[in-house]
Amino acid sequence: MWIITVYSNEKGITMYEFDSEKEAREALQDVKGFKILSEIIYLNELSPALVAV
Repeated sequence: MWIITVYSNEKGITMYEFDSEKEAREALQDVKGFKILSEIIYLNELSPALVAV
């Protein structure tokens, strides 16, 4: 999932959610204000690499 967070004087903080990076990057060009593009990754399984020894 991809999130665009927009900070503007007119609307304050607004967040937009996208399923693909392509969609998000296309929308990013049209958004006005200070914007941050983030990828959200959910982990549903406990990976052995994440287990503390």
